[in-house]
Amino acid sequence: MANTFKFGNGNWAVKEDYALAYNDENNNFKPLPFDFTRASSATRVNKQGLIETVGSGKPRIDFLDNTKGHLLLEPSRTNIITNSEQFVDPPTGNTNMDVFSGTITNNNTTSPDGNTKGMKYTISSGSSALLRIYQSDLSTSTDTTFSIYAKKGTTDSFSINIAGGTATSTTLTDEWQRITTTDTSNTSKFIDVTVSGSVGEYIYIFGMQAEAASYATSYIPTSGSSVTRTADDISLTLPNNASFDSSVGFSVVSKFDIGAAGTGTSAPFILFNDDTSSTYIGFGSNSSNLRCRLNLSGTAYLNTQLNAPRTQRNSLFISCDANGWSQGANGVTNHTGNNDASVFNKMASITYTTSEVYGIIKISELLIYNTRLSDSELEQLTS
Repeated sequence: MANTFKFGNGNWAVKEDYALAYNDENNNFKPLPFDFTRASSATRVNKQGLIETVGSGKPRIDFLDNTKGHLLLEPSRTNIITNSEQFVDPPTGNTNMDVFSGTITNNNTTSPDGNTKGMKYTISSGSSALLRIYQSDLSTSTDTTFSIYAKKGTTDSFSINIAGGTATSTTLTDEWQRITTTDTSNTSKFIDVTVSGSVGEYIYIFGMQAEAASYATSYIPTSGSSVTRTADDISLTLPNNASFDSSVGFSVVSKFDIGAAGTGTSAPFILFNDDTSSTYIGFGSNSSNLRCRLNLSGTAYLNTQLNAPRTQRNSLFISCDANGWSQGANGVTNHTGNNDASVFNKMASITYTTSEVYGIIKISELLIYNTRLSDSELEQLTS
């Protein structure tokens, strides 16, 4: 198979402001840098499974639930809890924490970032203890998602609740796990974290986060004030050379998952443009399924739904040449057509759009071929 461009699949090279593609011809990275911006630091899960802070402007290769890693793209979010790794009382900033029938010991055990920041949360009387987080920034009119890391100590019974909503109960294990709950009413502006058991029994907690949204994003550490992680933006303008011109069509394979769904839209969040920007291939979504679009000289020839639910890892493809086009997902060809796509004879740029509308995008691999592959070849590549 002729190939012009590969990105990902465990072959990652990133530095500040850039992420590089590679090829199979010399098993090396091409001088084809994606331009990357993020005007803040952010966290990722590294190969060792630890939370790690990545500096401003550096792409995040995240290994959560993916041994080969994926490029993590997230919308801007704010952790409005002002002390995410410490029990703080009396109040500091706009957050006040109280614990009832219990005690919390800061810096007591190894935390998910490999440091000693895990808090020991112990029942001191009765059959449960309650940590209440009063947060003046919680809105009564928008969604709020709360997340926290927790693991078993001498008891495993644990629940979290945004007051006015439904409690999320979890049986803890010996491993740290991130637990989340979302509430749409927020009739009261506080969050309850409860451990159940006998006097003296305890669990461990770490990394409290509250976001004004319907799903959780990556962990945002805070210490004394709220912190905003800005959006990840990435794009690539391809060089004007023969390797990205093609008189025999193009094939594009995009492997990614949406870690949490946004509101959904038919507008593409991944665009592969020619040098006019009126001819392009795009992958988008509605509220539940992914979609594929082929636009030729300003005319949309298809904008069809793929058999690919948006909240899972998917492998999408589209190919086109003078004889027509094919598109599909996860090893299946979904749609074909015979429209002349010869006007798409140059791949000039690739853009990803990050916003609340699209949710979290995790790019595992991107392949571009400067020829139209057969449907069976594309099915094999995406199965």
